[in-house]
Amino acid sequence: MQEFFRQFIPPAWRWCLRQQYLKLRGWWYAGQQVECPCCRGRFRKFLPMRRGDFPRQGAICPACTAMERHRMLMLFIMRDTPLPRQPMRVLYLAPEPGIQQQLSSWRHLDYVSADLSSPIAMEHFDIQHIPYSKASFDAIFCAHVLAHVLDDRRALAELYRVLRPGGTLYLLDWPDAQLPQTLEATPPLSASARALRFGQADRWRRYGRDFVARIEAAGFVVREMAFAERLSHEERKRYGIRTDERIYLCQKENEL
Repeated sequence: MQEFFRQFIPPAWRWCLRQQYLKLRGWWYAGQQVECPCCRGRFRKFLPMRRGDFPRQGAICPACTAMERHRMLMLFIMRDTPLPRQPMRVLYLAPEPGIQQQLSSWRHLDYVSADLSSPIAMEHFDIQHIPYSKASFDAIFCAHVLAHVLDDRRALAELYRVLRPGGTLYLLDWPDAQLPQTLEATPPLSASARALRFGQADRWRRYGRDFVARIEAAGFVVREMAFAERLSHEERKRYGIRTDERIYLCQKENEL
């Protein structure tokens, strides 16, 4: 059935059909037990994640498909960043529907989203070759993208280039504390081999304890934040948030 949809229904139509389906699913699961800060919906429960290398319960918002890290990131944006109140130019890479809907609705933001192929992205380009001039953005969001990029060092250099001095790259990923060094794959390793090694066919690496050092090598000053641990137990339960993910605040210092 999925192959039929991919072959015979254009991507834009598939996206519209998916949105209608999600609206119906959100209505079906409506309730007061949990709340998604991305779409602001309230539901009986969050849905399980059954695919990928980390199946788990209570992961997915029924209406906007936001996962734990997206809900955490939205709370962080609302509570700990200047975005809700300060005019800024913002780049969001690989946007999530719920977060994009909120950020794009804030009229004081000059908001741009980008991805290689996502139908909801406003622009389509490779993060290794960002088509913007130096110092174009005040803030950049990049959540779980770098491990899927062939040359992450080049991508980090590009992110540093297009960020304005004093600006911040908000970076999310999941380094493995058991790995002293990042485990890399290099071409021509096949997609199936990468799926076995990293859990996903489009991943090129699993980051280790050298993750922060890799970011700093691009010129950023990095601060690791355990935002979820600052939330109360009741908040974590209501918003369906895990405590084992970090936000990396990567600042480009003002140039002298």
